[in-house]
Amino acid sequence: MNTPKAKLIYSMLISLDGYTEDASGKFDWAMPDETLHTYINALSSNVGTYLYGRKMYEVMVFWETADQEPNVPDYIRDWAIQWQQSQKIVYSSGLSEVQSRHTQIRKTFDIEEVKALKDSAQHDLAINGPELATHAFKAGLIDEIQMIIFPVVVGGGKRFLPEGIELALELIEEKTFENGVVVLKYRVVK
Repeated sequence: MNTPKAKLIYSMLISLDGYTEDASGKFDWAMPDETLHTYINALSSNVGTYLYGRKMYEVMVFWETADQEPNVPDYIRDWAIQWQQSQKIVYSSGLSEVQSRHTQIRKTFDIEEVKALKDSAQHDLAINGPELATHAFKAGLIDEIQMIIFPVVVGGGKRFLPEGIELALELIEEKTFENGVVVLKYRVVK
């Protein structure tokens, strides 16, 4: 029996008009409630490695100690532990050290290295951040897109999908939450 190949998943919280942050760089409109956070924990449960740019890593490193706060809810603790146990690769020419376990720095996004990582991985990989994902899209490495869409229009900012990319997609899951968030999962048709 063949072992399923690990997928490279592009997943982000986004506005209804397709931005990961607004024109001033804020994304405070994209804060999951307990129900959504619990779903995202499950959605990410098979991810063993996260690929980040410097800015996204600096946002996510919060989770390295989030479980140590007093009275932290279980769903927050669960996500923090899940994140802490995962491997992380940060692509940055300016970052010289990391503040989390299981983390490596790479100066540039190496397509062949990411292909080899996918081929040898026992768990899925997630790429987070639109600028880094652009490299993976252009190289044809993205296998799945997960859009966690918040019911807000921000009018501009950092786009979720890069310009000039054309993809055929197959909807594999959709879920709507009481707070108006919609999650869409697409398989990239290759």
